[in-house]
Amino acid sequence: MKKLNKKILWLLVTALLIFVIWYVWPRLPIITAFAAKGMCSSVFLADKDPERVYAEDLSFFPISLAKCKVDYEERSVTSTVLGIAKRKAVYREGLGAVLVLEKPGEELSAESFLIPAPGYSQDTIPWPKGDVMPAALPEGVDYTRLGEVLLEAIDDPGTEPFKKTLGVAVVYNNVLIGEQYLEGYDAWTKFHGWSMTKSVTGAMAGRLVMEGRIDVTAPVDVPEWAGDDRRNITMEQILHMSSGLDWYENYFTISDATIMLMQSDDMFGSVVKSELAHEPGSFWNYSSGDANLFSGLIRKAVGNDDRYHSYPYTELFHRIGMLNTVVETDASGLFVASSFSYGSTRDWARFGMLFLNNGIFEGDTVLSSQWVEFMKKPAPASAGTYAATFWLKEPSEGNALTDVPDDIFFADGFLGQRVYVIPSKNLVVVRMGYSLKNFSLNDFLRDVIATLPG
Repeated sequence: MKKLNKKILWLLVTALLIFVIWYVWPRLPIITAFAAKGMCSSVFLADKDPERVYAEDLSFFPISLAKCKVDYEERSVTSTVLGIAKRKAVYREGLGAVLVLEKPGEELSAESFLIPAPGYSQDTIPWPKGDVMPAALPEGVDYTRLGEVLLEAIDDPGTEPFKKTLGVAVVYNNVLIGEQYLEGYDAWTKFHGWSMTKSVTGAMAGRLVMEGRIDVTAPVDVPEWAGDDRRNITMEQILHMSSGLDWYENYFTISDATIMLMQSDDMFGSVVKSELAHEPGSFWNYSSGDANLFSGLIRKAVGNDDRYHSYPYTELFHRIGMLNTVVETDASGLFVASSFSYGSTRDWARFGMLFLNNGIFEGDTVLSSQWVEFMKKPAPASAGTYAATFWLKEPSEGNALTDVPDDIFFADGFLGQRVYVIPSKNLVVVRMGYSLKNFSLNDFLRDVIATLPG
């Protein structure tokens, strides 16, 4: 019996070693890169305490295996798993955090960008561009019940994280009628927006279309593609996630997405190398690669890096009061349009309002109504699920929106961030969080809508 037990134990140890070598070891650099970048952005851009970053942004397996060392003087973070697979990220003022890969850390640390001043103070002007709230709220809303719904979305102070919501906000008839935050956060706290950054990029594209700098129906100008069928890909197809490029999107393993985000100094160049797997426009495939490809095309259309780095602020954020939002760049200076923006819950509510009002914000035509319609029109190959950087249906069946109006469209972030726009209800609802495991988006929206008149 003892010999049998030893044999079984030996087999289990061998199986564990095989698993570690086959599965864990190749993924360790991705785990530590994710952790270093996330901790660096959260501490130096979002001003979060490292312990809260561990408990929230980096709380899920296998990222939770990583341990980070924060250097406040250098403004850097180094991450390891059991002392190995070291990865480092540095913070650059105005450009955000970036991983140290091929470009030397000293060179990256020396980089910075002065974000243009908005030219106004939100403390002195009314909502929505400012933070001075109206004396009277819209009539007919059950504000008592609404307050309960928003409180129910947030974990109680001192309790174990369960719903994992960081902040919620509700805008009705263009008025902020309710908001609630996890203890320690407020209306100006920046949270990671993840893939909601894609929708920001869609808005930036709309500005360039208005300026005549982009024709989304034209084939893209990528010199590396001149000799093959990739030259036929249009910007419209890229925005529709229907470029046809061979791309595997998975954040929990080695994939095209994690290689691009965690192992590439030049994310545009990383995507340009992708081969064609489908005829452009014929196949829908959710791709962060398409988003960063488009970011590079925007950079080329703008034509000047100072203007490119100013563009989201001067042409979008400042015009709609998003003064607590920053989009980060990679080591090459490319906006990481797929994933890396940090913004306040109120700012995301303002972003939703822009689309609720067909591109007009407080009388300022930021986007054309035609572009807004384009951004929410179903992509031909998506079977009605996706539009042009906005979602029309929840990507997971478990999060299906069964009790909300059909005209809903929304921005969607990796760990449960959402900006919902429901024109028929004149409603914008924002939920910022770091998991959806115990949070029903459908029920939350249903309960918010039930508090509105009619």
